[in-house]
Amino acid sequence: MTDDSSFPAGLLASAERTLRLEQQAVGALVERLDGDFERACELMLACRGRVVVTGMGKSGHIGSKIAATLASTGTPSFFVHPGEASHGDLGMITPGDVVLALSNSGETAEVTALLPLIKRLGAPLISMTGRPGSTLARHAEAHLDAGVEREACPLDLAPTSSTTAALALGDALAVALLESRGFTAEDFALSHPGGSLGKRLLLKVSDLMHQGSRLPKVALGSPLRDALLEITRQGLGFTCVIAPDGLLAGVYTDGDLRRTLDQFSDLSSLTVDQVMTVPGKRVSPDTLAAEAVRLMEDNRITALAVVGDDGRPVGALHMHDLLASGVI
Repeated sequence: MTDDSSFPAGLLASAERTLRLEQQAVGALVERLDGDFERACELMLACRGRVVVTGMGKSGHIGSKIAATLASTGTPSFFVHPGEASHGDLGMITPGDVVLALSNSGETAEVTALLPLIKRLGAPLISMTGRPGSTLARHAEAHLDAGVEREACPLDLAPTSSTTAALALGDALAVALLESRGFTAEDFALSHPGGSLGKRLLLKVSDLMHQGSRLPKVALGSPLRDALLEITRQGLGFTCVIAPDGLLAGVYTDGDLRRTLDQFSDLSSLTVDQVMTVPGKRVSPDTLAAEAVRLMEDNRITALAVVGDDGRPVGALHMHDLLASGVI
């Protein structure tokens, strides 16, 4: 067992102080939002290429995250290390791009060394610094002031409040651009097809349903025994009951079987249409898988018949399929 007395006192107080300082740093940004922020957004919205983000050290780490956030919210973007840019990677930047350069001091040598090259390319430059009068700020078409009164570091040295402020300002840019573009949840899902959100927004019932020989079905008027055998054979916990015209007449489920056993002592003479559920819960193939989950949960069922526009069953969907796909 760890002896708490071995730890220095004031850990919570230190954490609270850090969070309050960073909270104040982010809050102060609101008062500094001005025409340069709007100009930066306009440059990015008009960009025919990509937003190229660059920064050195901790600013580079923040810049990399900003580039990722922009790219995932509708603004094509990538990060270029300023040191590598001076040794060949500058070729990744084209005249149609916009450059967003981060440097708290605005004097970072690796970043300012790129200024003549960026100007020669004709790519618009947006700077994000803590010093509006710095070299980087003065050469930018739009300057975003991410300055802080002091770092949360008690030595006022390690980038803490300043990186938090820059990160928040980058998020403000991304969200402003997202809203301006009319970016939707569906658009977000298209760039995140492997994530849970992408699966919830992109997967349809038709992508997951059992069809063809895997569709459990019996004809209307069939002996109940045939329906039970079909449920067992397909293993989906229910079967569709098909009318002579091919339409879905109803469904018979494991739950229906329990109710049947409660009501009838002799099952041998029963037909499925005497005990089936009418009309039965159903979805179309184009229904989002997430909507099918909601329907199952609301009705406390584990399977659905999938029915086409003509009323004919074309598939069956089970909760296990939704679990396996990652929708749930």
